[in-house]
Amino acid sequence: MTSSAREILTRIQAHNVRFVRFIWCDNANVIRAKAVRTTFIESYLHGEGVGIAAAQQALPVMYDALAPGSGLTPAGEAHMRADWSTFAALPYAPGHARVLTDIYDGEQPWAHCPRSFLRRMIARAADHGVHIFAAFENEFSLLRPSESGPQPFDTTVFCQTWALDQATPIINAITDALEAQGLQVEMAYPESGPGQFELPVRYADALRAADNQIIFRETVKGVARQHGALASFVPKIYPDKAGNGAHLHFSLQRNGRSIVVEPDRPHVLTAEMRAFMAGVLHHLPALMALTTPSTNSFKRIRPRFWSGAYTCWGIGNREAALRAPQPAAGQPITNVELKTSDATANPYLSLGAVIAAGVDGLAKGMTLGEPVNGDPADLSEAERAARGIRQLPATSGEAIAALEQDAVLLDALGDALARSYLAVRRAEWEAMKDLPHAEEVQLLLERY
Repeated sequence: MTSSAREILTRIQAHNVRFVRFIWCDNANVIRAKAVRTTFIESYLHGEGVGIAAAQQALPVMYDALAPGSGLTPAGEAHMRADWSTFAALPYAPGHARVLTDIYDGEQPWAHCPRSFLRRMIARAADHGVHIFAAFENEFSLLRPSESGPQPFDTTVFCQTWALDQATPIINAITDALEAQGLQVEMAYPESGPGQFELPVRYADALRAADNQIIFRETVKGVARQHGALASFVPKIYPDKAGNGAHLHFSLQRNGRSIVVEPDRPHVLTAEMRAFMAGVLHHLPALMALTTPSTNSFKRIRPRFWSGAYTCWGIGNREAALRAPQPAAGQPITNVELKTSDATANPYLSLGAVIAAGVDGLAKGMTLGEPVNGDPADLSEAERAARGIRQLPATSGEAIAALEQDAVLLDALGDALARSYLAVRRAEWEAMKDLPHAEEVQLLLERY
């Protein structure tokens, strides 16, 4: 037995773990698990995978039935192989632990595996000498059960302390549970929406950042449930209130040093960072099918809603799709934020696709336009056209159509994954595009 295997067994015993959940995240961004009884865990420490039906990657969010045109059938099986470096006991589920997985087809990574896709895009960036760091910045809603349906935890305004007073036990417990699993919480504050909170976590390398997004969602929901509440990441729960984003912050490094800004000019983006950003903006209409993929997502992405509804960038501009956060005086810009991102996105696919788009910008030397310093909706159509600023897709149907025409992103995904992913999201669009808002939210509330 290897030392790492002995360490896992020691931790299993120390935490009285009865089941280890093998976690995967499907194309609909539903987090799923099969739990192995620890009596039998030793064989899984040496590479034996937990089997799942290949058709699992063809299930839309609405139900457990195959999306048409996915290329997957009820026949065939793939196997989840544990990445034991991600093992952790679950503070919100005593007696259970979890481990994140890569999905294999025989001895090769499965073509439909989202985590393997992200690994490939990380390697693609490395071929250009670039290392990606990232963090997902989540907003979520805390709800109380009631006879008339879930009600918001509070109805305060942005950063009102009363909301923190109301939710202190839950916020503290979420923070403790996240930190027990290796995530560092930077801040906690109420957002603008009813019962809405934000707990930014520290950045990590790209794979760990996507893993952290899975851990964050699972932990927030699990801890809230312990406290008799429901936490939901649905982008637009209330049609007339602020929505929940999962803004994606990213930065570039080479040889352990940031290449976001020029060394002697801390507010000037490097040529490489600008080209990477230009690639993201160029592909953003298609990227949205991966970063804001649900029918509900597009109820949040609207002009004048601080959600990034145009293909533009700015420094400190919360209406720009790409925002370089404005640093304190004398401090450098350290990262760029993609605002058109939410927690209905599979983080491995969304971050991987952003990397693919950025690397395309690097490879082609794409040019980033001038920053927009105000609301792009205030510009005339002629002004926006002259500056290459386009309004982004208004529905998931439009974003899907853009992805179907984006050869760079389709090539990055590969034929198999592109086919199964598009099939799932098309099925969701067709099933939910005319669904009344209340019914859509009721369906999604516990999925995300």
